[in-house]
Amino acid sequence: MTLPREGVPRARLLEELEGLAAKDVAWRSGRAFSLAYHAGDDVLGLASEVLARFQSSNALNTVAFPSLARMQRDVVSMTAGLLHGGAEAAGFMTSGGTESLLLAVKAAREQGRARGVDAPEMVLPTSAHAAFEKAAKYFGVKSVRVPVRDDFRADVAATERALSPGTVLVVGSAPQYPQGVIDPIAELATVAADAGVLCHVDACMGGITLPMLEKLGHRIPPFDFRVPGVTSISVDLHKYGYTAKGASVLLHRNKELRRHQTFVTDNWLGGSYASSGILGTKSGGPIAAAWAVMRYLGEDGYLRLTRAAREATEALVAGLRRLPGVRVLAEPDATLLAFAFEPTAGAPALDAFAVGEALARRGFVVDAQKPPPSLHCTVNAVHGPVVPELLRALEASMVEVRAAGASAAPRAYGTLE
Repeated sequence: MTLPREGVPRARLLEELEGLAAKDVAWRSGRAFSLAYHAGDDVLGLASEVLARFQSSNALNTVAFPSLARMQRDVVSMTAGLLHGGAEAAGFMTSGGTESLLLAVKAAREQGRARGVDAPEMVLPTSAHAAFEKAAKYFGVKSVRVPVRDDFRADVAATERALSPGTVLVVGSAPQYPQGVIDPIAELATVAADAGVLCHVDACMGGITLPMLEKLGHRIPPFDFRVPGVTSISVDLHKYGYTAKGASVLLHRNKELRRHQTFVTDNWLGGSYASSGILGTKSGGPIAAAWAVMRYLGEDGYLRLTRAAREATEALVAGLRRLPGVRVLAEPDATLLAFAFEPTAGAPALDAFAVGEALARRGFVVDAQKPPPSLHCTVNAVHGPVVPELLRALEASMVEVRAAGASAAPRAYGTLE
């Protein structure tokens, strides 16, 4: 396509957009068990309205846009309160979990440099998010991966053995993405503290959900700032906070630790330049939408949504366990789960990726991942009524794949084109 000589009429553009979106997954109806999160049309409508109103405001300079400074402070404060950060906790909003994780690693690198570490390393389980590998590549921090235990949780002893004089960061997740279990954060944080290094908790998936589950009476292992040794936590608001895309928070235990995240320079002809994150220009839309949605839902709203998501998760797990040849890899601690396939009655195990493709042909999007080859569901508030339909589609997909003896390559979690 080339730039049109004359502008395309608005009505035609909207019609074209409808056509382009026709093959997208119907996420509002709950057929996407990945990538999209929906709390209802009222929440979506509010987020969309506020997002549009503030989309051209620029959080690069909050002197010009003091409303964004105020809203960011409020969002950070609300998030820190959920995670028992106390008055000393400090942080900034970012564009998403990837930026939050990158900045956590960057902050650890800078803190390490301040104490003389020239070849920084971070120790993290094989289950920790792929964005840590991006951070390693971008910031020159060696990624030292250690195996997980049989229950897919981080191996604390292996973590301790992997520490070196260059270690600047120990990582745990609450929950980790691939199998949906919470790492032993208290033990990992103790290892980090004893070594004098930082400990980051990736709670991008659980930072809203886990506090709400705890309030609902679920037993949640300690993972937040109540744990001595935890120095930073990342929380994605555009996931289980149900805010507009482009909203995450990176929290530090105090401002002294937070300063390693930021960047300041005057080494150019344009004067002082300061940035809290990787982006320069940053739309105020996601900040404002997060501020609005969090206050609109409040604790009662998040308790309702979390209860619905957890009940849907439990219903899905129960249904999966009734299907011969399906194995849930781990009891989910929150609202994420993974399942694989195993031999039954002399029949070989089904190809997980072929089953995933068959599900996609029936209109359901789930993640395909390995190792082990498995399918992954991120269950949220909209999924309760859809779980029986997903289970029926899964059963039909299994029959189809078994009859065809089909196999397939895994689809990527993140793609380039």
